[in-house]
Amino acid sequence: MGDSTPAGQFFDAAITLLQRVRDEEAEAVEAAGTLLADAVADGGRLFAFGAGHSSLAAQDLVYRAGGLALMNLLTVPGMVGVDVRPATLGSALERVDGLADVVLDSSPLRAGDVLVIVSLSGRNALPVEMAMGARARGVKVIGVTSVAYAAQTSSRHTSGTYLKDHCDLVLDSKIAVGDAELSLDTIPAPFAPASTVVTTALLQAVMATTACTLAERGVEPPLLRSGNVDGGHDWNRRIMQEYRDRIFYQH
Repeated sequence: MGDSTPAGQFFDAAITLLQRVRDEEAEAVEAAGTLLADAVADGGRLFAFGAGHSSLAAQDLVYRAGGLALMNLLTVPGMVGVDVRPATLGSALERVDGLADVVLDSSPLRAGDVLVIVSLSGRNALPVEMAMGARARGVKVIGVTSVAYAAQTSSRHTSGTYLKDHCDLVLDSKIAVGDAELSLDTIPAPFAPASTVVTTALLQAVMATTACTLAERGVEPPLLRSGNVDGGHDWNRRIMQEYRDRIFYQH
């Protein structure tokens, strides 16, 4: 019998989602990992973007022990996490038309690069226009979103479209609309969101696929080591020097 405590119920819900993603998104994960491996091998650069809490999964890919050194964070002021004050400003900025083009025009993104865009709902102007603008510039786009939102909510972009409609590949996180796994009669709102857990795991599965795909081709994946193990800093200095023209977080 399962654990009936709130904690146990949340773990069960998260595990079920992870199993669904593992089984149902296997083909998409393989394709995304291959796309990133192609870019690495062909001299492309890798970027990740997410707004608000979606930024957490994007940040998890950058300058990360065991991760690809070439993954860079595409930042939008006021949108990286919830450090802006007031926090509600970040939500408002995500709905501003035209902001994505301003960001892309001032970014180092160029044709041949890959941009991972994380947006749980995929309905706001910023992620939609980010995907549209990136593809118009010759950048491959991997969208990480909950496809359910497109069926159960209305788009906030003037085109009426969602992030999923403007990607070369889509990874569906399977998160239910509202992003809360638990409910209780005595609590008026649903609670216990799992999107960060699932989205982070989904993207790390893609990174693992990328590393192994490169190795299968005889290419050493540009991986970082933990700075808290002996030799880690020396290893990372070598990798970051070797790929310095494709790493933007050390400049």
